[in-house]
Amino acid sequence: MKQTPHINLKDGDSFHKTVLMPGDPLRAGHIAETFLESPVLINSVRGMSAYNGRYKDLPITVMASGMGMPSMGIYAYELFTFFGVENIIRIGSAGAICKELKLRDIIAVQAACTNSNFAAQYSLPGTFAPAATFSLLQKAVQTAEKQNAPLQVGTVLTSDTFYDDSESAMIWEKMGVLAVEMETAALYMTAARCKKKALSLLTVSDRLFDPTEELTAQERETSLNNMIRLALDTAVSL
Repeated sequence: MKQTPHINLKDGDSFHKTVLMPGDPLRAGHIAETFLESPVLINSVRGMSAYNGRYKDLPITVMASGMGMPSMGIYAYELFTFFGVENIIRIGSAGAICKELKLRDIIAVQAACTNSNFAAQYSLPGTFAPAATFSLLQKAVQTAEKQNAPLQVGTVLTSDTFYDDSESAMIWEKMGVLAVEMETAALYMTAARCKKKALSLLTVSDRLFDPTEELTAQERETSLNNMIRLALDTAVSL
């Protein structure tokens, strides 16, 4: 039996080399039940559901990361370091700060700015730039083209704060940042440190400059299927 403080597998269970990682455990369940053949729950410690299944005859794991950089950092590190995972594709939601983005637009994150101190643990003599693994990003772009699916490629802000007292997220728009979310920078840094591969795909769930436009909690859980299909078909092509 393999286990860490946050993951507990039964004898005979294992993670597949590619893991799709939504933040929401309920979204992980939705993906498993809707898209995977014969899904099996392999972890439920702390409510962070993980399912094994197959998509187009490829073995895939779907596991929730929880909310925020600390949670993503924990699960990504344990999957990469202790469970043999090679690729993590985050499939999450983001708040648009670019006015051209609409609800349900999909972003492939090339790089992530951050207001977090997450990189301080590495004692680097400068500022680290968290970036996607190019081969995964390239596959996602190619897959979107085959699907004739619109895809925005660019930079996001990974923020430590959801309720930001300074309302500073909008300032990043002048530097071409498309949207704000809470996990990608930690995933990209952890993948770099562990010499593994990572990509973040995000669906616009709200627009910060127009608070009347946002998806409901139910819609965030179940209506991001275009992004999910893109992630799954990207995984198949690896």
